[in-house]
Amino acid sequence: MSRSLTPLSFLCLLLLFAAGVQAKEPAHKILIADPFIELRSGPGRGYPIFHVVERGREVELVKRRTDWFQLRTDQGVEGWASRDQMIATLEPTGEPLDLQEPARENYMSRRWQAGVSGGDFDGASLISVFGGYAFSDNLSIELTVNHIIGEFSNSHSYTVGLLHVFAPEWRLSPYFTLGTGVIYTDPKANLVDAIDRDDQIGYVGGGLQFYLTRRFMLRSEYRHNIVFTSRNDNEEVDEWKYLGFAFFF
Repeated sequence: MSRSLTPLSFLCLLLLFAAGVQAKEPAHKILIADPFIELRSGPGRGYPIFHVVERGREVELVKRRTDWFQLRTDQGVEGWASRDQMIATLEPTGEPLDLQEPARENYMSRRWQAGVSGGDFDGASLISVFGGYAFSDNLSIELTVNHIIGEFSNSHSYTVGLLHVFAPEWRLSPYFTLGTGVIYTDPKANLVDAIDRDDQIGYVGGGLQFYLTRRFMLRSEYRHNIVFTSRNDNEEVDEWKYLGFAFFF
């Protein structure tokens, strides 16, 4: 069992290393122009307001998450402000702050993305969750978790692989993918003498991703899987992800 996990473990470590070496952008200082800005404990209106920054104070813009901005005061207090409150914020020079609305440029410079999709796995229903990190505009690494619901068994697969986008500047971009992982098969309880199976799986495939708007895109994908069983009769399985919805950041 440990032998079959080796490629998956190696590529997972590669993903963690890429996240660790990602360059951290320096904080950007801005000037509060509204009478005050309310800081929340998280990026959403469901988080409580715990601090208020008055007009004329200078704060650091740490990062952005969709329509929420993380700010740090000169006293080290960190909190989140909504885009609506940031519209009147100024640069230290007095110029209006460019909020850099998510658009086509953000799509081209994306590094992290995640999403869900649904489809078919050799006649069984498939629900998939995926996430990945882009090393460049063309090449990224992606982790996928599949839940496969069949008539005679249920399965879970965990895969990691490389994804190459041929034309990342196009709104509709084709891509190629190659990877490996493990699949766990759990037969239905009414089957006699059925046992659980843990097998290594490899795949090659391709798909299309379509930039939708802001930070969202659609995906469709096909994979040809080979399940390396212990019975010396490897199985070939077609996997279709008809429609997926992804966001990037």
